[in-house]
Amino acid sequence: MKARFLLLFVTVFGFAQNHSHSGVNPIKFPNIDGYLTLSTDLHIHSVFSDGNVWPTIRVQEALMDNLDAIALTEHLEYQPHLADIPHPDRNRAYELALEEAKDHDLLIIPGSEITRSAPVGHNNALFLTDSNPLLQDQAQDAFDQAKKQDAFVFWNHPSWSAQKKDGNPELGDFQKKQIRQKKLHGIEVINFGAYAEESLSIALEENLTIMATSDVHDLIEWDYANKGLQRPVTLVFTKERSIPSLKEALFAKRTVAAYNDLLVGREEFLLPLLKASIGIEVDGYVADTKILKITLTNHCSSDLLLENVSDFTFYENSPVFNLKAGSQKTLQIKTIDRISEVNLSFKALGAFTAPQTHPTISFTLNIEE
Repeated sequence: MKARFLLLFVTVFGFAQNHSHSGVNPIKFPNIDGYLTLSTDLHIHSVFSDGNVWPTIRVQEALMDNLDAIALTEHLEYQPHLADIPHPDRNRAYELALEEAKDHDLLIIPGSEITRSAPVGHNNALFLTDSNPLLQDQAQDAFDQAKKQDAFVFWNHPSWSAQKKDGNPELGDFQKKQIRQKKLHGIEVINFGAYAEESLSIALEENLTIMATSDVHDLIEWDYANKGLQRPVTLVFTKERSIPSLKEALFAKRTVAAYNDLLVGREEFLLPLLKASIGIEVDGYVADTKILKITLTNHCSSDLLLENVSDFTFYENSPVFNLKAGSQKTLQIKTIDRISEVNLSFKALGAFTAPQTHPTISFTLNIEE
């Protein structure tokens, strides 16, 4: 216990000295045509519910991870630290985080977690003006209060085995009612590293926003970084870098869920993201052969597992290859003849637009001799 406490003290002190975007493995994704790409974590906890760190640490961690926005979504009803940290105001964690972030380029979203047993489950309400009215005896009353504040509400970890023993999310009457009344708008398909294909099916069938969150309670370093992982994030495609624009984009379902080498989203946003993440440079034909040499560059922080599904095969390369984050890879393509235009297609095996459905990215290369 003493060693764990010492590690927490040292880590927190280190973060306090560095509030810049300077983490060892920062999260990075390119903008897509017409939109900015904001990296967000909209489900995190502090000691103001059942987390184990102060809200200011969440801000410092987000800066280290190069995030654009976070939401401290404390459990409204579940307050295990209340005897030690009494706080009648459920907005307090947000206020502390907002103060910590005021001199940094990080958006702090006000929110709370409506915490109930199944079949209601846990749900996050974002962009609240006041969390306190959501503290209600009846879950429906909490959702009604969120609606009054024009909140964006999403269903947390619907496949969580603590509430769903078989690990398969089930859209019950309560969720159907909230969706019908426009009081439930999104669903986590990735939570704390767990991806549920069934949640993606629900998102697509019910036209819900696709989300990924860390749901972190301990230090990000303990839960992710020390394991060589990045936290799950929701990539939100916004018209500008602001809270109103972020809110508009979430309601418009312009998102991709990202967790290390896993990318999940609607094709209309996932395909442009993948295409923007891959740069291709034509190096030309090798000597007097009919073998074309090209160099691929991965501009994002996720490894991209790709399969060649072009009409042309590779020379000295496997048809399935990993384009590591921030790296380059040289490919040699057998074009049969020396031609002036080459069409290449790659299936992104770590990306999903529907359960067991991978998107295919296509490029047209012009060859100058």
